Amino acid sequence: MALSLTLLTAGGALAPYALKGSTPVKPPAGVTFNRIAYSAAHVVADPKAAIDPWLQCAVDWDATIGYRRRLWSLGLGVAEAMDTAQRGMGLDWPTSLELIRRSLDAAKDVPGALVASGCGTDHLDIDKVKSVDDVIRGYEEQMAAIEALGGKLIVMASRALARVAKSPADYEWVYDRILSQAKQPVILHWLGDMFDPALAGYWGTSDIDSAMNTALGIIAAHPHKVDGIKISLLDKDKEIVMRRRLPAGVRMYTGDDFNYAELIAGDGQGSEPTHGKSDALLGIFDAIAPAASAALGELAAGNLEKFHAILGPTVPLSRHIFAAPTRFYKTGVVFMAWLNGHQSHFTMVGGQQSTRSLPHLAELFRLADAANLLEQPELAVKRMKTLLALHGVEG
Repeated sequence: MALSLTLLTAGGALAPYALKGSTPVKPPAGVTFNRIAYSAAHVVADPKAAIDPWLQCAVDWDATIGYRRRLWSLGLGVAEAMDTAQRGMGLDWPTSLELIRRSLDAAKDVPGALVASGCGTDHLDIDKVKSVDDVIRGYEEQMAAIEALGGKLIVMASRALARVAKSPADYEWVYDRILSQAKQPVILHWLGDMFDPALAGYWGTSDIDSAMNTALGIIAAHPHKVDGIKISLLDKDKEIVMRRRLPAGVRMYTGDDFNYAELIAGDGQGSEPTHGKSDALLGIFDAIAPAASAALGELAAGNLEKFHAILGPTVPLSRHIFAAPTRFYKTGVVFMAWLNGHQSHFTMVGGQQSTRSLPHLAELFRLADAANLLEQPELAVKRMKTLLALHGVEG
């Protein structure tokens, strides 16, 4: 008999729901990819810590690193201390650096494990940042700390830079200084303002095509210092245009949580191999890790139809998780980890579990079931019922 429960609809009414009962897809042991695939990974809060959750950060380190070991076991790399880990939304720089240190240390035990770590300027008091030179010093401080641990950098978009830069030339000056100093090729990070309103007008203009020209010019000036660029604009056509203009060997890491399946599959067009496909650095891979791994394995084996058959059904879930206000997507990612038994509670750093409504989470549950992503259905039903009861909904 199918598992069932009563769920809220978008309008707040109650309706019965029966689970599909499909077996979640799993990748075979030792799965290999022909794309580089990073999952931006969430942090597990420590709900037992006696802190003020909106003001202080407490992390369950064992559960947090355990989740990264799971991602590595599925063949996925870890993009560490990024916005999925609530960087700038509860996770401060000292805790971020400790997270990076622990992840890099854990990765030493996993042959081939990939880790790239977020380097930004979030430790600066933004009200005291008066010039782009202040921003450069901020980047340099985090860069030195991460590189001292042996870490590969993801040069994150800077709220401070967006605030003080007066022209594209200011961005060129900052990135020239940072890239010239990098010890190994970095991943650049272009996050649209739907993810962070404070990044509006990044690269010195609100015109996306002009901004793209500035970013491409920076990359062209330092092609051997740039492994790739992750863009999260939720606009597949803009990503494809930029992908085809990248210098030889520089990768496009899709951050498009709406269109990742077709962007990763690619179209094979362009003058360079990297022009015809995107690699991946995605927050949604945290929530759909087994399916992402299995799909990428099928793609590497030349089974394009199977790739889309596995990954395609996850896209509606991702679009729901990343629905506006997009910056609150982390709540859906952590909710999925809780439903699937990868953490014992639905509590987030900064109290961010409260950013999505109960109807939103109910629809997320339905979409996760439709995509065959509920790894332990009985547990998922039990936990969904617990959440509903906590909010006064019995059934």
